[in-house]
Amino acid sequence: MPLTGIEIFKLLPKTNCGECGVPTCLAFAMSLAAGKAELSACPYVSEEAKEKLAEASAPPIAAVTIGTGDRAVKVGGETVMFRHEKRFENPPGLAILISDTMDEAEVNNRLEKSSLSYERVGLTLRPELIALRCDSEDAARFAALAGKVKGGSDSGIILMSSDPSVLAAGLKACADRKPLIYAASKDNLEAVAELAKANSCPVAVKASGLEELSQLTAKLTEAGIKDIVIDSGARAVRQALEDQVNIRSLALNKKFRPLGFPTITFPAEMTDDPMKEALIASIFIAKYGGIIVLSDLQGESLFPLLIERMNIYTDPQRPLATSEGIYEIGGPDENSPVLLTCNFSLTYFIISGEIENSRVPSYLLVMDTEGLSVLTAWAAGKFSADVIGTFVKKCGIGDKIKHKKLIIPGYIAVESGGLEEELPGWEIQIGPREGAHITAYLKAWQA
Repeated sequence: MPLTGIEIFKLLPKTNCGECGVPTCLAFAMSLAAGKAELSACPYVSEEAKEKLAEASAPPIAAVTIGTGDRAVKVGGETVMFRHEKRFENPPGLAILISDTMDEAEVNNRLEKSSLSYERVGLTLRPELIALRCDSEDAARFAALAGKVKGGSDSGIILMSSDPSVLAAGLKACADRKPLIYAASKDNLEAVAELAKANSCPVAVKASGLEELSQLTAKLTEAGIKDIVIDSGARAVRQALEDQVNIRSLALNKKFRPLGFPTITFPAEMTDDPMKEALIASIFIAKYGGIIVLSDLQGESLFPLLIERMNIYTDPQRPLATSEGIYEIGGPDENSPVLLTCNFSLTYFIISGEIENSRVPSYLLVMDTEGLSVLTAWAAGKFSADVIGTFVKKCGIGDKIKHKKLIIPGYIAVESGGLEEELPGWEIQIGPREGAHITAYLKAWQA
């Protein structure tokens, strides 16, 4: 059973140093007990106490990593039911399904689709996984597909079969990529568990309900397997959604360890309608899929799913921010205008979009204001003349232009005098207050 906050407190150093981010050891103990803090945040806890606290400090839903290297996918590790309580930790992995009965052209087409990506608020959004399903019952054919996918993509891999011998053949082709083995069931549990242990790969468990599921995961954990993903077996949307909510609630609120694992869901097996499938997938992004397997990837449905996932799995206490730097829009040259803005992502996209619409090649200087908007950053002292002047000097824009004219947002026009002092030789120009007026402003500037 997990330790209570008071039991954890007794094992802490009781220094009340505050280095963990909370003022007292008691408050830290309560956060640990609630799954809202990590033991590593305490710099003075003893090794003996670490061992005793390991269970209490572990997240209620275990974190599982699929794949290796930069493209490894981490799912689970969640500590709250609702995003506003803290934040959701690890976005669900999106997978495209490939069957070993598909012809080579279709396999190649789906491999190409698995690399679809989109740039948004400075982030690259893309699906992470490829699910390989053995429909041929031919182990050699499945292994050949696994080898082809391994060589043709850097995505994480899911090997899908109920036959341990088929899974073993697939593992021989790609075990070094640490694929997810799907699935252990009541009929093959021991054999699949041995494959997972021998190859140090995560394993998925499929059952016909939550009771059976908890029994199977208990057997796996007793066998020393910790990297587990769970599938309740439901393929009707309503039942699958109920299972997702119940699993999350039992793991977080009841501390029921046998269900404390990330889930895998299959919109691909719930409908033949691609748009309905995307709608179902959107439900599981919100509640509470760890991995979501799609029958195919289409740009018109994949992009909104990626945006939904990004929005839900963004920390609500930290605004989205764009990287600081010089952004060249439309191929500017040494005579092009230079505009300044903050790095609040929404502001950046509005301003950059208006610059593109103007068709006036321009430099856009994006300054780090910790993700705050123009007025908020100015009020907080993060977008004032002294810090802007330092940024303009160091960013290197002076080497790219001849005119030394800087256009600042109209809302911080009061800083123009201070900027002229901070930037001798520069002409500070007051831009429009609203982004919608930038297009007309730049056309007039160019004329």
